[in-house]
Amino acid sequence: MESPTSDLVSLIIVATGVLGSGAAAYFVAKRARAARRRQIEESEPKSVSRRGRNLEALLDDEAEAPREADAPADAAPTEAQPEPPGRGVPFPGPAPGMPRNELPLDKPRPPTAPEAPAQPKSEKALKQGLARTRSTWVARLGQIFAGKKELDPGIVEEIERVLLTADIGVKTAQRLMDELRTSLSRKELTDNDAVWAFLKARTAEILSVDAPAFEPSRVKPFVLLVIGVNGTGKTTTIGKLAAKLTAEGRKVLLAAGDTFRAAAVEQLEVWGQRTRCPVVKGKEGADPSSVLFEGIKRAQAEGMDVVIADTAGRLHTKTDLMDELQKVGRVLGKAMDGAPHETWLVLDSTSGQNAISQAQIFTQAMKVTGIVLTKLDGTAKGGVILGIADQLKIPVRFIGVGERVEDLRNFDVHEFVDALYDRDECEAPEAGAAS
Repeated sequence: MESPTSDLVSLIIVATGVLGSGAAAYFVAKRARAARRRQIEESEPKSVSRRGRNLEALLDDEAEAPREADAPADAAPTEAQPEPPGRGVPFPGPAPGMPRNELPLDKPRPPTAPEAPAQPKSEKALKQGLARTRSTWVARLGQIFAGKKELDPGIVEEIERVLLTADIGVKTAQRLMDELRTSLSRKELTDNDAVWAFLKARTAEILSVDAPAFEPSRVKPFVLLVIGVNGTGKTTTIGKLAAKLTAEGRKVLLAAGDTFRAAAVEQLEVWGQRTRCPVVKGKEGADPSSVLFEGIKRAQAEGMDVVIADTAGRLHTKTDLMDELQKVGRVLGKAMDGAPHETWLVLDSTSGQNAISQAQIFTQAMKVTGIVLTKLDGTAKGGVILGIADQLKIPVRFIGVGERVEDLRNFDVHEFVDALYDRDECEAPEAGAAS
């Protein structure tokens, strides 16, 4: 018979074996879990946290995967997407010193189907800018010619009626009709294409005024005097001209000679800041001539290329305005021999034939060397450009067809006439709707 001591020893041995087996099993399970965790971590980038992996998955899905609404109805179900980060909380990215995975933010978009060649922007913008002018007299002519190979004898009188009611002016319209009758034979007067080609060619000839080209490089500083009544866009035109000239690499100075109109100087200063051009100004109500004199002297001292001088556009009477402009011309000549080198008159095309009257008044006081016709995009009275060139023989230097700087365009006769006499636009059914 065994003693109690032997039984206790046996019990201890058995308990120790059980505990040892349990401990061994625990450590084996722990090692297995650790190995599994390492396997999972090694299959993913170690530098990105769980929240980072969620963001990458979200960006990958948005950039590459098709949207759920665009997926085919019978497509196989996809795995559930991880929950994105909270709204409005930017993800800070990986910790400092850790490599950053490239996210697909800058992946190029898939190529789109090729489009039809677009119309050159410059040509298209000009056609759009002349749409209202074309919709009146030129489009009405197009409607007369539309669908006809031959014109009836009575069509000539109808053409005359359209021209006489246009804003090109009665004198210019009558001259065109006289030349049409004397230049074309009776047979040609019934030829649709011949009459259209004659009107287009004769318009180009009238607008092609023989005058020297605008060359601001021929003298330094080149002094450009800008005149015109208030409201024509004179100061805005000066600012746009300054922007164009500085873009060409020229150093431009602006002289604020319109000292009588409220906020005129401030408006020019704004353009000076935009174009980084210095502005010479005087006190409100100061003598405009003295301001322009100072502007030329400063331009000479600082090596400026161009001086653009603004002038007053409205005084108490027409006589006062003309006397002031003549004084300005004399003072500029004293400041620099030959100045002003060009004098441009800014006219508002929305005033129609009144613009011709304005031009006649200004040319009596000043030697106007160029016309700037503004706001062509906002009026149907742009035909006045033809009357001005025909009656005054002054070249058109620039035209305005919009609000942007680039919408102040160098006047190219052939480009202008082609856009005005665009036959496809003129003979379209809706072209004459505005007439």
